[in-house]
Amino acid sequence: MGFPSDIEIAQANKMEHIRDIASKLNLVEDNLEMYGKNKAKLPISLIDESKVANNNLVLVTALTPTPAGEGKTTTSIGLTEGLNKIGKQATVVLREPSLGPVFGIKGGAAGGGYAQVVPMEDINLHFTGDFSAIEKANNLLSALLDNNLQSKTKNLNIDPRTIAWKRVMDMNDRALRDITIGLGGTANGIPRQDGFNITPASEVMAILCMAKDFEDLKNRLGNIYLGMTFTKEPIYARDLKAENAMAILLKDAINPNLVQTLEGNPAIIHGGPFANIAQGTNTTLATKMGLTLSDYVVTEAGFGADLGAEKFLDIKCVAGGLAPKAVVIVATVRALRHHGGATPDQYNDANTERVGNGFANLEKHIENMKKFGFNPVVAINAFPSDTAEEVQLVQERCSAMGIQALVAEGFAKGGEGMTNLAEAVVKEVESGNNNFKPLYSNSSSIKEKIETIAKEIYGADGVDYDGKAEIGLRRITALGLDELPVCMAKTQKSFSDNDKLLGRPTGFRVNVREFEFAAGAGFVIPILGNMMRMPGLPATPASENMTIDNNGKISGLS
Repeated sequence: MGFPSDIEIAQANKMEHIRDIASKLNLVEDNLEMYGKNKAKLPISLIDESKVANNNLVLVTALTPTPAGEGKTTTSIGLTEGLNKIGKQATVVLREPSLGPVFGIKGGAAGGGYAQVVPMEDINLHFTGDFSAIEKANNLLSALLDNNLQSKTKNLNIDPRTIAWKRVMDMNDRALRDITIGLGGTANGIPRQDGFNITPASEVMAILCMAKDFEDLKNRLGNIYLGMTFTKEPIYARDLKAENAMAILLKDAINPNLVQTLEGNPAIIHGGPFANIAQGTNTTLATKMGLTLSDYVVTEAGFGADLGAEKFLDIKCVAGGLAPKAVVIVATVRALRHHGGATPDQYNDANTERVGNGFANLEKHIENMKKFGFNPVVAINAFPSDTAEEVQLVQERCSAMGIQALVAEGFAKGGEGMTNLAEAVVKEVESGNNNFKPLYSNSSSIKEKIETIAKEIYGADGVDYDGKAEIGLRRITALGLDELPVCMAKTQKSFSDNDKLLGRPTGFRVNVREFEFAAGAGFVIPILGNMMRMPGLPATPASENMTIDNNGKISGLS
């Protein structure tokens, strides 16, 4: 009999009532807005900024991943279990999964093995309805915009050719990337090109994740840029008087969600932007909620450190006044084999030469975290195919850089397999040697910020700009947005903008194809390569392996 599946482990777990989980955070039932026995909303009024400043934030990031990911969420959950086992009060704070990857190729985002958050099925599916509320708020703005184009009395003279706003849906559906709407005659609206983004890539999601409070949420929603008038004047959501109606739809979604780990420790899950096309971290409010209620908060940032960690530090931490006190980089032997030249069918084949060659990728991520002021701890997320020789090689290479690398066995052993990592993280926090500093100043020009990230984090020789990008940059400057941080949209498969360049590529330049900007969320988005905001499904979607029986028991969800 093999190792049980994630969903089998989750379904075998006996959950505590959510009020009992809340009591571990010194909360009573009246503090909660309960969604049944196992989920609750935490009102943002509970956040205490003085406690936020005094407690300990730990960021979990990773090396450049293989397509299936290297286990940041599993490691984050396992580390939280381990911290609690060694006597620290710790809460894990994570992003909500998107249905697109759940039914596509990557699967859910509730951890794995014996390092999971539960109820796993609810978290991976509709959860507390946050994604639905974000979709409705986004699509309400779309409806108001198209209604204004049709209006004879309140028309804002918007040029349909300039509209930058798209509808959203939380599903991978490539057929909706570019569509035509308004066909069928004058009663059906003004014909124009439109399209759908996936919900995690929407600006409304980004705004929810960046908002400081409900008033800030409304202001940011009002600042959403929609397009230009025929006389070249910018139009924002506030011009349609949309922000209050949108905020009404988000009045519950703004509150972070409380659930639990398999070992009965608190878990807060809220917001879900992707890290290759958005900022890739949970909400600022969820992180601050965790820091209000716990001595230690473990959180993760999506994909490799060149994406999620860079954005977490340069965008979220700067805007939210946060400062991690330790960083963990998740590495796997299989990913090092991958960067050392292994093909997917060789990921499980032991090969110290490939691991040694692939270490260059991890080495660069370690160097990058040092540039932000951190001495990171490396967590080697254990797989059955790892060999002692390969693990020892990674540890020796890390040690030569002054970095501790520890085997993390949260997947197989839960918190018991993570106490070594927990102790190392606490040692780093208590050392006082980790002093966060942003990579760039927001007062620098947009091009200076991009060049800093490209050279310092990616290792590029420089940056090139297409003509469309230059035009977009002039618009950003004209709108007074050039002092915003930059949120790079780039492949997660490489340090470069070419997903075929593995390991630690050198001698390359990155190309900015065009710019988008999120005036409400508060960042500019340089698009490198062929990044898309609406993914497609793979040839064999994960959905094909899912079943549900007459009793509602789900199988195949992971």
